[in-house]
Amino acid sequence: MSESSSGVVRSNDSFPKSYSSNCSDLSGTSSLLLLAASSREAEESPDSGIASPLPSHRYRFLVWHHLETNAIDGSQLSSPRIREGPPESECFLRREENYIRGKSRTEAKEKWEEWLTENWENCVDLNLSYQDLGDPYQMEHFYKILKRLIRVERLQLVDNSLKDLSPIRLPRCKRLNLNKNFLTSIKQLPKIPQIQHLSLAENNINTLCDLSELRKTPLESLTLKRNPCEFQEDYRSRVFSSLPKLKLLDGIPKLPADCVHLESTVTSRMCAIL
Repeated sequence: MSESSSGVVRSNDSFPKSYSSNCSDLSGTSSLLLLAASSREAEESPDSGIASPLPSHRYRFLVWHHLETNAIDGSQLSSPRIREGPPESECFLRREENYIRGKSRTEAKEKWEEWLTENWENCVDLNLSYQDLGDPYQMEHFYKILKRLIRVERLQLVDNSLKDLSPIRLPRCKRLNLNKNFLTSIKQLPKIPQIQHLSLAENNINTLCDLSELRKTPLESLTLKRNPCEFQEDYRSRVFSSLPKLKLLDGIPKLPADCVHLESTVTSRMCAIL
């Protein structure tokens, strides 16, 4: 026994071996618990570099008007998400309880209230690109929305795997972007009587024979680059011959060489051969 400078009596003997070993075991256990907790925090931290669900993760299958505290209609959004989530049976398998609750609340709403919230009929400028329409029911829902765009003037539909829009009518559309889809013919375009600027880059259009479908429209600029038809002989002459009002093709203004009539070109070549 010894007395310290503070007057407290201390023992010079060490703790019993069994007690010290227990403390070391407890400290090891606590360190493991702390390590597990820190790793759990690292997984949940968005700055940890590890993929983890964000707070908005539970809403990833919900359209904006399915949220409870929503007071925004479709005409107020420039790039809304409209792709519907998977069926309820699949959500149960995925344990998406939050989505199921949100969906049931939405189904309880009146159809007319939902129709007014979407308000697609009054949209003028809309971007529905990159919707990731991977299932048939999603594509069907997408087409129903397109049929309601009776007042849209500027519409973006980039990279939506669209194949045929001929049943769709866009009576006021002046600027339409359909880049990166699966269109194979001009006949698969929607009815666009007022179109002025049309972009069809990176589709699979392989013929120019259907360009006459756009002859009655006030079309000024057309983009067909990165389509098979771009590699046809006399490509630019053929396009401008079919569309006399066209001023811009693939970002290049109409040139004097593009105004040469296709028939006169063929005749001159035949005479040169003879």
